[in-house]
Amino acid sequence: MRTMKSGRIDFGTKEFAVREVPVPDPGPGEVRIKVGAAGVCLSDVHLISGLVSPLRNATAVRTLGHEVAGTVEALGSHVEQWKEGDRVTLQAIISKPWGVDTMGVDYDGGWAEYVVVPQEVLVAIPDTLPFDQACIIPDAVSTPWAAISHTANTQAGEAAAVWGVGGLGIHAIQLLRMIGAAPVIAVDPLAAARTNALNRGADAALDPTAPDFTEQLREVSGDHGLDVAFNFAGFPGVDEQILPLLARGGRLTITGLSGRPLTIENSVALIAHQHRILGHYGYLPPHVEQLVRLVDWKRLDLSTSISAHLPLEQAAEAVRRLEDKDGDPIRLVLIP
Repeated sequence: MRTMKSGRIDFGTKEFAVREVPVPDPGPGEVRIKVGAAGVCLSDVHLISGLVSPLRNATAVRTLGHEVAGTVEALGSHVEQWKEGDRVTLQAIISKPWGVDTMGVDYDGGWAEYVVVPQEVLVAIPDTLPFDQACIIPDAVSTPWAAISHTANTQAGEAAAVWGVGGLGIHAIQLLRMIGAAPVIAVDPLAAARTNALNRGADAALDPTAPDFTEQLREVSGDHGLDVAFNFAGFPGVDEQILPLLARGGRLTITGLSGRPLTIENSVALIAHQHRILGHYGYLPPHVEQLVRLVDWKRLDLSTSISAHLPLEQAAEAVRRLEDKDGDPIRLVLIP
């Protein structure tokens, strides 16, 4: 029996380790991917710490990893569109009657040498797109892209702000600028993150803990307020800070998970100004395909998004670095 290395978590005990497990075989309609690179996301950190738990199968044992790119290595029956050697990135979300199944949560992910997935999640990538950049498109880039373009329906010329400019938020800054939002404001307590946001195209970068933060933001927006605001930070109190800063008809889109209740302190203003609070999760299949084209046509540059490469055996160290913000990483990538 062939075996491989795999970063496995027991959701029941929260124990995580890289183990030797059998290489999976593809079934009907499935393909086996030789993993070229796999991203490390804050969601993985939260799954290991227990801040986030699966909605179903809460005691399952799974291979983590929902940002994966690699090469088609074996085909199951009834697979005709793909061939061995095809270079692909993998959508991590599959629509189901009960909602969605997510790779690395509801079925085994790509912190492994090989992963088996349904053929419908494959997205072809060009030879010019490295695996380390391709793997982060699903989630690190596609989640903010879907939040911006689909959930919030952001329009050119709208004032936009992003709370939390880490792995997802920094790409939101790039994408908002790309579609013509103005101004684009980065909000983060870390000075290094704010500098990085300015380098990626933010018009201003503000510290939300500054005593005059509200005045600074209103000055940048011309006292207009925010048409769209995005919470990628996932810290308690962020949504409460954002709501009073919205313009009439403004939308707050929440992606970051705090695990705490959301309090609306002024429900009259919410109603009178027709504010909207929108929850956002993941992306739709076309979003990954759109982003691959945007990168291929050099409308979007992800070359500086990879902070470091670590071997799969050091997955726990990658999790620690991300959790501790050691080196202020945007995306750490595991290489099997």
